Amino acid sequence: MKRLPIVALVGQTNAGKSSLLNRMARKNIAIVAREEGTTRDNVVATIDDAFVLIDTAGLKDPSDDFEASIQEQIQDAIESADVILVTLDSSKYFDHKDAKIAKDALRSKKPVYLVLNKCDLGESLPITEFRALGIAPENTYYTSATTGQGINELKRSLKSVFSGDGSLAPVVTGLAPSFSVVTSESPRKKDFQAPLKIALIGRPNVGKSSLFNTLSKKQQAVVSSKQGTTRDVNRVSVKYKGRELEILDTAGLRKPGKREVGIEKFSAIRTLAAIEEADICCLLVDSTEPHSKLDQSLAGQIVEAGKGIIMVVTKSDLLEDAEPTNFFGEENVGNRTAADFLLDALEKDYNFLPYAPVVLTSSETGQNVTQLFELALEIDENRHMEVKTSELNKILNEAIISHPPAGLKNTRPKPKYIVQTDVCPPWFVVHGHDLGLLHWSWKRFLERKIREKYPFVGTPIMFSYRNDKN
Repeated sequence: MKRLPIVALVGQTNAGKSSLLNRMARKNIAIVAREEGTTRDNVVATIDDAFVLIDTAGLKDPSDDFEASIQEQIQDAIESADVILVTLDSSKYFDHKDAKIAKDALRSKKPVYLVLNKCDLGESLPITEFRALGIAPENTYYTSATTGQGINELKRSLKSVFSGDGSLAPVVTGLAPSFSVVTSESPRKKDFQAPLKIALIGRPNVGKSSLFNTLSKKQQAVVSSKQGTTRDVNRVSVKYKGRELEILDTAGLRKPGKREVGIEKFSAIRTLAAIEEADICCLLVDSTEPHSKLDQSLAGQIVEAGKGIIMVVTKSDLLEDAEPTNFFGEENVGNRTAADFLLDALEKDYNFLPYAPVVLTSSETGQNVTQLFELALEIDENRHMEVKTSELNKILNEAIISHPPAGLKNTRPKPKYIVQTDVCPPWFVVHGHDLGLLHWSWKRFLERKIREKYPFVGTPIMFSYRNDKN
């Protein structure tokens, strides 16, 4: 399979690379803020089905291991790119750091463009001030991500570099045999299905980026022991058993009172937006910290959004040598393992999610990682399941006979029939009289009866109760 050519945005911090990416993609993908160093991971967007644009973190001196890992990703982006866009602030004279960036880009022997951004500010320097960088004047463009000036000209020039089929490089290698990179140029069968979107949701430092890298089989997101590493929503598309899957790695969410103003607030909004966008959410729970009200709150938001859900226990390799009494403060009765106590704790804390599968994973060892894809495909089928009306009414009648709904002294609710009206998630409408008197326990009882025959593993099912006229 061919892949789209890759264009990398490189430059110092706060040169406007993220704004350029958003403008060229015509949607907000990268976080934009006045603070320097907003972008940490390589943010990727497909531009007009012609090329892939990578927004890298701003180049800085690697003062610690964490910063060094970011710089390594930038170098990786330059090496894997087919075209490099050296991005500068057009209102400022270039310095030795800009000169080094341009030199490294030219040394790659790939087409290099000079993008002089923020020209809308009215203080742009003449092109002669940038000739010492060594980039040809005909490959220099003044742009404004705010007004769109020069954006179309830059995109037309980039497209002209590529061959007619839009491809310059062979297929990406290094992925597991069951996977292949999917692009918009990939051939689609007549029964093509939309990509199945899987979002990784959880608290900071729970292992989302490590799992994301393991699933995508490459180092796409920065992994660090520091909290709040991921800020943007990273994406990667893979193919598993003939189905295109898009994995979304989101920023970790802390309690609202502990969120910092600015970028972290934006990341929280992006995470909630990712829940809405996704078909299935993997809620990651740290095996060393299983009890968290924030995790329960996130689970509730996923259910309210009607999304499929998988409970993913990360760092499960740490459970092998853990002492159960130290982990959960309970006596080890019957030689039970730490994993047994953990599952008990999850069953208690998430008793409102009896249908959610639980998977113990380890990004270090790869334990049960592929099982997430298997479950995702199964849950997607359940979300599209349609139950015959005759079967539903049979279940409803059995529920009424075995447990007649209670009511007031002289009035009882009378469910008459039930139909399924929608999928993703499955939605059922119960028709009858005085259904406003139905107790929540009877509604839960009806859901249990339906799930006994149709488990709907991994997906919530929704109900509406409608009073019909006589």
